[in-house]
Amino acid sequence: MPTTLTINGATAAHDVSPATLLVDLLRDGLGLTGTHIGCDTSQCGACNVLVDGCATKACTVLAVQLDGASVTTIEGLAFGETLHPMQAAFKEHHGLQCGFCTPGMVMAGLEMVRRHGHDLDEATVSHELEGNLCRCTGYRNIVTAIAAGAKAMAVSGETTHA
Repeated sequence: MPTTLTINGATAAHDVSPATLLVDLLRDGLGLTGTHIGCDTSQCGACNVLVDGCATKACTVLAVQLDGASVTTIEGLAFGETLHPMQAAFKEHHGLQCGFCTPGMVMAGLEMVRRHGHDLDEATVSHELEGNLCRCTGYRNIVTAIAAGAKAMAVSGETTHA
């Protein structure tokens, strides 16, 4: 079924089965493997992407449902070698261990900024991360990274740009 999507700023038509999940199109169809499949039940958040600017779990939406939408994956955030401020904050504040959940956490952080602004406190970030699982850490550095990334986005004026 023909479906037109703008993915990381590039608009293209994709011929997908009506049953193709967005995560499968991204990973298998387009090679955008930064979007991870962790549970297939929307419990872990590893597959978070931005759809029209809003965080969406790509394992729960069919690609054909998004015809005409704009999708931003973790690969679409950086400017070449320059990391997006939220990505840079994860690096600077050691907000990752194995890295499997990190793309989804970064996208969740961007959603927090969209919904709550740039001044995120620990309680807000902790509450908003309830739909994201990390099997490696105690979340302390992830919470710190998201709050720092939000502040850095305010300084740079950055959102997602894709």
